[in-house]
Amino acid sequence: MRFNIAAGVAAALVCAFTDAAAQAPSTGPGQAYPAKSIRFIVPYVPGGGTDTLARLVGQKLSEALGQAVVIDNRPGAGGVIGTDLVAKSPPDGYTIMLASASPITVAPHLHKQLPYNPLKDFAPVTLITIVPAVLAVHPALPVTSVKELVALAKKKPGQLTFSSSGNGGTGHVSGEILKMMAGVDMLHVPYKGTGPATTAVLSGEVSLTFGNMISVLPHVKSGRLRALAVTTAKRSAVLPNVPTVAETLPGYLSGPWYGVLAPAGTPGPIVSRLNQEIVRILRSPEVSENLRAEGADPIGSAPDQFAAHLKSETERMGKVVRQSKMKVD
Repeated sequence: MRFNIAAGVAAALVCAFTDAAAQAPSTGPGQAYPAKSIRFIVPYVPGGGTDTLARLVGQKLSEALGQAVVIDNRPGAGGVIGTDLVAKSPPDGYTIMLASASPITVAPHLHKQLPYNPLKDFAPVTLITIVPAVLAVHPALPVTSVKELVALAKKKPGQLTFSSSGNGGTGHVSGEILKMMAGVDMLHVPYKGTGPATTAVLSGEVSLTFGNMISVLPHVKSGRLRALAVTTAKRSAVLPNVPTVAETLPGYLSGPWYGVLAPAGTPGPIVSRLNQEIVRILRSPEVSENLRAEGADPIGSAPDQFAAHLKSETERMGKVVRQSKMKVD
């Protein structure tokens, strides 16, 4: 992802911090929040869409708050390891995470036991964006549409492979929904993050991937990958000539979402401060324009709106997992 944020935005954010300082929430006697650096957990390896987005938000949040926001990559178990770390961190505003669907709304339906409760152990801060996933294939695969892909998969059951960022990730879910709706058999190959999953299809190690727009778009533009479709209900403004999967398989819907969570029990004034600053960052012209250029429409919801989104997505993913008989590999 490429971001060329003007220096004036940083200055404006610093001014915003100065204006809000008098009303900053307290973390203790004589201390206004934040009084030290903030750890921003990314439950995946560096280089993927989650990591890229966290670094953009983290940089601007550091400028706005006047304290370092340190990105801490804690990959493993499809995001469960890093997510559990946040759930068990002190609820003081100094540990937050960039969350996505896999460990929050999908994992509860794939694992009999999780070390955390996704709907009870976190304080929603804000929904940042919902990004289309791109169904992309290696150029050597002889298909140029979803219809042709389905036909090839039916001709070669179990021989086509698709990569994902890990078990239960959006790429995994997207592939399973397509398999279910099209009545085809493809082999899921999980990787430890979006970066390795994208590399696998670039090298021809796997046939295709359902990658998030942020990671896949540069390779589509360069011709190293061929985009067959996007997984959201509407076409993407950055790939207007690429159809949706739903244009071939009516009712198909999938797509990565990203949001910020804090541990449950984080004081309301701190959650509110984080929400206000992140929403301000997302609505700044330079940041919003750069996000849209990468296919990511900024949202910046209120905490209660994000909580409602998590609840509805958890219910929807439960139905998908049950109907597709999805399993971890």
